[in-house]
Amino acid sequence: VLVSCDETRVAEQYQDLDNGEWMVANKPSFQFDIQDTTRAYNIYCNLRNDLDYPWSRIFVTYVLSDSSGKTLSSKMVEHMLFDRNTGEPQGSSGIGDLHDHQVPLLMQFRFPSQGKFSIAFEQMMRTDTLAGIHAV
Repeated sequence: VLVSCDETRVAEQYQDLDNGEWMVANKPSFQFDIQDTTRAYNIYCNLRNDLDYPWSRIFVTYVLSDSSGKTLSSKMVEHMLFDRNTGEPQGSSGIGDLHDHQVPLLMQFRFPSQGKFSIAFEQMMRTDTLAGIHAV
């Protein structure tokens, strides 16, 4: 998700994960265009999980790149999906036991040029099959 400072949504895309499992080899990637380099943008990773997710938190690495493949930003982020003490699900409740999370990645980010950009995500949970994640 890209949001400019005035809360105007620029792009929002999801990739559904088969059987609610995020395989370590599956690295969802998204492409988008930026035309206005005078604005600052907030970039998020949206996640959708169910109650079968086995841990309270998730670690995700993102790589933001320009059209030439040059990395503009890369970092591992941690996000709490369930309250560590009570086990109650965090995020907004969707349909049934699904919960949506908007994980902040870059706030007030300024793109260096106009053009096409991409962002890719990788789950970093030390397991090949991460159960309970339905969409990125």
